Amino acid sequence: MMTPENPGRGLYLKLREEGFDLTDLHALMAPRPFLVSGGAEDPPERWNALRHAIQVNTLLGATNRVAMTNRPKHAPNAESNEQIYRFLEQVLRP
Repeated sequence: MMTPENPGRGLYLKLREEGFDLTDLHALMAPRPFLVSGGAEDPPERWNALRHAIQVNTLLGATNRVAMTNRPKHAPNAESNEQIYRFLEQVLRP
């Protein structure tokens, strides 16, 4: 969550300043597969935006292309890397 102590950075901050949010970004990405490999900064509430991405993907005829994982700390670890590998294998396998 963006706070004065933890401001947004990069493209996400620019989107927010221009009145856009993750829902808009996710809709533009559809039907490309994507995984949010989340940590301490990505609480389960982030699924709210991802639900919209799933709906847009479904409308475009794509399923099982949006996912999110969570872990207590933000840094990747062996478990999160394995989850990423499995997701990529699933969506990239012909």
